[in-house]
Amino acid sequence: MSNPAGATQTSPPTHGAGPANWTPSARGGDIAALPVDQILAPHGELLDRIRICYGVDPPSFERDILAVVRGYAAYVHLLPATANNYFSDPGGLLQLGLEVAFFALQGTDAHIFSGRATISARRHLEPRWRLATFIAGMCCELHCTLNQLTVSDPAGQRWPSCITPLARWLGDARIERYQLGWQPGAPSCRAAGVFALRLMLPPDVLQHLADGNAVVVPHLLSSISGMPLYGQHNVLDELVRRSAALVIDRHLRARAVRSGSPTPGQHLGQYLVDAMRRLVASNAAWTANAERSRVWYASDGLFIVWPGAAHDIRKLFDTDQMPGMPREPQAMLDALLIAGAAQPQDDGTSLWPVTPPGAKTPVEAMKLSSPAILYVPPVEPPAPLGSLLHLSVEGHTGPNVRPAEAAPASIPALSLAAPMRLDVAVRKALDDIVAELNGRAGAAAARRVPTGLFVPLAELQARGIQTPHAIRALSDVRMLAPGDFAAIPMAHRDVDGAPVPGVIIAARHVSGFIAPEDIDPHEGS
Repeated sequence: MSNPAGATQTSPPTHGAGPANWTPSARGGDIAALPVDQILAPHGELLDRIRICYGVDPPSFERDILAVVRGYAAYVHLLPATANNYFSDPGGLLQLGLEVAFFALQGTDAHIFSGRATISARRHLEPRWRLATFIAGMCCELHCTLNQLTVSDPAGQRWPSCITPLARWLGDARIERYQLGWQPGAPSCRAAGVFALRLMLPPDVLQHLADGNAVVVPHLLSSISGMPLYGQHNVLDELVRRSAALVIDRHLRARAVRSGSPTPGQHLGQYLVDAMRRLVASNAAWTANAERSRVWYASDGLFIVWPGAAHDIRKLFDTDQMPGMPREPQAMLDALLIAGAAQPQDDGTSLWPVTPPGAKTPVEAMKLSSPAILYVPPVEPPAPLGSLLHLSVEGHTGPNVRPAEAAPASIPALSLAAPMRLDVAVRKALDDIVAELNGRAGAAAARRVPTGLFVPLAELQARGIQTPHAIRALSDVRMLAPGDFAAIPMAHRDVDGAPVPGVIIAARHVSGFIAPEDIDPHEGS
């Protein structure tokens, strides 16, 4: 067995169908509303191993670990982790969480958190890191309770999963059995796990983890939400990801032995997306729209050069020692298509022919369903290029070559390419202002200048955006072009012979921008 954490592993005990009054499957019947202690009883041996691994006295174990485990068990009760994949029987989500938490906790023994801190600071932080790693491992699939599952009583009343733990709802309503429903096509939002966290943790746990430091809780929330912390090495999340991959792979292998046929894990798409996000943050070859890049962002969408990108992902999985991950480019592509992260062509073809700038022939690329899959704030996508997919004379997708009889190129239409974090009201106003530039000549008040797009403040004010609000919002996301201003980033330009105050949106944030060649760069400064 490979070791995802670098420590000696002790396999947790495996269980069969659980207590006698569990139903055989969560997919076709109802589930008994058992008390929490009865739900946890089959996991006594695993909890004993967790206690030995945690290495504290019984009162401390009760306070730190068992209180958290009971809160988790009360929230997820006997829910399965998936509809028909890994840990799909009643109680599967609880078993998955405990096993991942156990392996992740074991892994902390082989890692030093806060290695640059003083000995006294590490002594203060280490127990908090270990507890946070355990919690993150246990909650690694918590998000599915809010995204994909519905729970109802025999009368059809649904569990309000955003308000109360499942066990409490069952007890308060004196419900004896409940039914499950799966929502087909429901989006997977890992960040929802953070919302559920507050309903299962004792109130003082997060404060205990945050005591005397500003790092443990952010790393914990980053792991549960799937939102990477750029610029910081998240050892906690590495341990959780490796442990979850190991536990799920072991379960699927055992299931294949019982059934006689292997089942691809539906978690693979998530791991592939996480790997691509990490490559964007750490690998220069994944800098979008750069020479020989793996990533091309255009008006047609976001494309990943394939199979070159697959080789990078495989190297990353090998470095991370991630068990059960696909190793062949086609297997990776299939997993991304199944997860809905990749988008095929209309005829079902998996890859797209794209022609990056300067390329003489098209290259094959995978198209992501949305740029947001790869770019998570604070990382923003670059301004999109023009079309990389052009229709040939025959009308089929082909290389980026203009037919000989085509009309000369005209000035491209402009569109705003603002970061996703831009204030909504400011974005709407700028979208309207930029759109006017594509209309009747002379009707727009905004002007192209060498460094970007000059927008009069009066145009923003006419759309309900006051000057301080506009400047603060644009400065926060670094959309303003550099200039000679000192404290207040405003510019002045002559419009119809009169000086007009405004701001200059940097050219990189205006798709299709072409600088006017007859304007002196210092004019009006």
